[in-house]
Amino acid sequence: MLFHVAPSRSGANRTQSVLRFSLAATLAYVVVTFIAGLRAHSLALLSEAGHNLSDFLALLLSFTAVYFQSRPAGSSKTFGYQRAGVLAAFLNAVTLIVISIWIAVEALHRLAAPVTVQPRLMMIVAAAGVVMNGVIAALLWRVARDVNLRSAFVHMAGDTLSTAAVIAGGAGILLTGRNWIDPALSLMIAALILWTSTGIVRETLNILLEGTPRGISLSEIRLGMGAVEGVVNVHDLHVWSLGSDSSALACHVTIADIPPSESACILARLNQVLKERFHISHATIQFEHMGCERLEGCVVPMEEMAGGKSHHDHAH
Repeated sequence: MLFHVAPSRSGANRTQSVLRFSLAATLAYVVVTFIAGLRAHSLALLSEAGHNLSDFLALLLSFTAVYFQSRPAGSSKTFGYQRAGVLAAFLNAVTLIVISIWIAVEALHRLAAPVTVQPRLMMIVAAAGVVMNGVIAALLWRVARDVNLRSAFVHMAGDTLSTAAVIAGGAGILLTGRNWIDPALSLMIAALILWTSTGIVRETLNILLEGTPRGISLSEIRLGMGAVEGVVNVHDLHVWSLGSDSSALACHVTIADIPPSESACILARLNQVLKERFHISHATIQFEHMGCERLEGCVVPMEEMAGGKSHHDHAH
């Protein structure tokens, strides 16, 4: 029985330590930003508090996903929990999209009826946020190996930029007295959140729906496998993502009518091509030596349908 190997325990522990620190720092900043936003009457600060709260939830989901991903595979989960991180990233991104819409609606209301803000308090709190978010983003960048942690990194990097924009907005209000800068800034932050989140939603949905992994071409794989000596053709080819950083392949390969002992060399060369050229280390290859026809979406040997016998080899 084949079980997929889980990520190393030491790597998971290091990642969890980074996430624990990030969770504590982000939650503290959310509380400070929310209170400061109320005192300063700043929608930009309140939107930053909402954005950072979503990042806290994102980091919490990522922390949970890392825990599950580090668990070993078993008879009920033969691939382990690799998609736990993908699911967490998807939920994070959807939450951010909802928050960006709320920020945009509130900003439009503020543009119609501007509210006096306290720019100095905005700038002080935002400066602390730039430092905190920058440190967390740098730490996450060092451990971001999959879409789960990459989504958390994108959140924190986006926070760093948007919080820096709040400082600029506070300075603009302080110099000009124009309070509409605050909601205009909030619209820019909402647009940034929406742009980063939709990209993550597309990537995670493709994985969850078992689409062809990004950057992989089925035609190139078919040509690469077909170039191996002894291969007549490659068909019924499927490639999908197990997680954000690992892919699997299944296909039928037609070869000459030779004993299994001789086909082992062909099988080894095929696996070598898949691993070295396409970074696919989990492959299930079925050998056939006769014509096939498609039946209800599956490829079956015509002789087998007529009662004949077929020679198959399975490789994992």
